[in-house]
Amino acid sequence: MRIVFMGKVIAAIQCALYGAMGSNLALAQVDEGQMGAWYIYTFDAHPPNKQWGVRGDIQHRNWDIDGDLEQLLIRGGVSFRPESLPGTYTVGVAHITSGQFGASDATSTEYRAYQEADFGYRLGSRLRLGHRLRYEQRWVDGQDFRTRYRYMLSATLPINAVEMRSGTWYASAYNELFINGERHIGRGVRVDAFDRNRLYAALGYVVSGRTQIRLGYMHQHTDNIDKGQLQFSLHHRF
Repeated sequence: MRIVFMGKVIAAIQCALYGAMGSNLALAQVDEGQMGAWYIYTFDAHPPNKQWGVRGDIQHRNWDIDGDLEQLLIRGGVSFRPESLPGTYTVGVAHITSGQFGASDATSTEYRAYQEADFGYRLGSRLRLGHRLRYEQRWVDGQDFRTRYRYMLSATLPINAVEMRSGTWYASAYNELFINGERHIGRGVRVDAFDRNRLYAALGYVVSGRTQIRLGYMHQHTDNIDKGQLQFSLHHRF
């Protein structure tokens, strides 16, 4: 009986240790000096003079430049532009597949719902500032239900023209802060209120009135890692 009891105690301890470390296992061995890459496609289908539309993005994130999957994110929602208020308001869902750093092919899955408000204004003749507030509800493999708050401040500055028209080169930058809504996320794991911060700068080009491309660099800071990623993005308005 004592042997059985001790076996249960050891198993419980192992389970607790896994709960405390399991969510950070993939991050613990990340090579912070290795450059990552994110390949991004965003779309915004909003007919002229219409209040309703759809918008979203597809992102393939690698721990390195080409083949080590960090995340595959597919996100989209219904957007609304009221006549009485500035900005665009979106309700949507997302599916995320996350991979471990290195040789492992293990993945985990997250389902997400979100609500956001996105609005901006011009400062002077060229500089455009934008604000995005997003509230997320998250269902992550092996974790309790959790939420997250996000705030992004962005800036866009045309370089060779005043307006963002075809042939315009522009500079783009943003900073986005993530705050966890819940501190205890299951299996005895406790996270800080601060989740992460992303600082980004890019050079963009307006291919047409509806299509833009960007090449940028983002530095992401979390409690576990500090890592840089190149970003290649295509932005399309329908």
